[in-house]
Amino acid sequence: MANTKNTSETKTSRSSQEDDSAPERSERSTRDTRRDEDDTVADRPSPMEVLRQARAQLAELTGMTAESVSSFTQTEDGWSLEVEVLELERVPDTMSLMASYEVELDPQGQLTGYRRVRRYERGRADAHRRGGR
Repeated sequence: MANTKNTSETKTSRSSQEDDSAPERSERSTRDTRRDEDDTVADRPSPMEVLRQARAQLAELTGMTAESVSSFTQTEDGWSLEVEVLELERVPDTMSLMASYEVELDPQGQLTGYRRVRRYERGRADAHRRGGR
């Protein structure tokens, strides 16, 4: 019978210890989750890093100089930019051909796609459209 008593006391003692450690485990789990979220945020590049990466990657892929970024948006899938590129250098400089490229990047700033959306002479301004056209 003494053996049974020890077993009951041991179970009660273990149960008590487990109850005491449950909040500690929960707190540890919450800290680990927060750390994972912080690491994810820390892994995400800053907007300036994304801009630099986008310009460099587009220039490397196309062989053309990325001169400026005219639009920049964070999307659900990463980033979307419009980059102005020097396509054909001419003299005088105002006759050089420029192009706007739509560039898509993943959340880490890696280029996933691009396409030319318009081409124009450097010295030309966009035509002002009237009547919603």
